[in-house]
Amino acid sequence: MKNIIFLIIGLLFGIILTKSEVVSWYRIYEMFKFQSFQMYGIIGSAVLVSMVFMQLFKKGVIKNYLGENIITKEKNKGFIRTIVGGTIFGFGWALSGACPGPMFALVGHGFTSILIVLLGATIGAFIYGVLSKKLPN
Repeated sequence: MKNIIFLIIGLLFGIILTKSEVVSWYRIYEMFKFQSFQMYGIIGSAVLVSMVFMQLFKKGVIKNYLGENIITKEKNKGFIRTIVGGTIFGFGWALSGACPGPMFALVGHGFTSILIVLLGATIGAFIYGVLSKKLPN
């Protein structure tokens, strides 16, 4: 039953991404050309919502689906790795025209070419997983 709830939430999230045009290559293009505020507004509101939820996690107000507290680890601060990681992420986003979240919504819309991007993202995540122990934290 809990899996059905997660499926419904995922479907609603995909619908919201589609209706807000976050999955549109043209909207992403406008964002990178600084021609539209729409994507920056969506990203900014996502950051604000995430900040609120992180504080609720830390205070124990929101628990996981098993009723346990969600424990968040403090991240090591690092300017260089944030810039390098953000740049790599931005290049991938700009070159593919798809942010990781909407990739699944694009597959659902029948854009089969996004499967190449999804495969590349999966390979990249796998490579990071293999190398993460050797990378400086």
